[in-house]
Amino acid sequence: MDKLFAITGGVSALLGVIAGAFGAHGLRDRVSPEMLEIFETAVRYQMYHAFGLLFTAWAVSRWPDAIPSSAGWAFIAGTVLFSGSLYVLSLAGVRWLGAVTPLGGVAFVIGWILLVYGIYRA
Repeated sequence: MDKLFAITGGVSALLGVIAGAFGAHGLRDRVSPEMLEIFETAVRYQMYHAFGLLFTAWAVSRWPDAIPSSAGWAFIAGTVLFSGSLYVLSLAGVRWLGAVTPLGGVAFVIGWILLVYGIYRA
């Protein structure tokens, strides 16, 4: 499981860098400032949680327990729901996806709680 989270975290960070560059250089003249800010929020949270996944990979290798692994899955779900919905919202204007974004935020919070608790319990 640690290898999966390490690879997923690395790929997520790579995609976050690419998305950040795209936002900074390719979107500035194509979307409104409000939509660009939403896109940048998606990138920022994707990067935070890419590093969270890398840390989770280390924690799972150190303390092989279901709780830190569950944190990794929560970070993955959070990235897809939170950042993914914001990317689509900012690029395609699909406003109803704004209702999905908080579910991703909840997944991020659950992930951090599980990671901290899993390490504490180890």
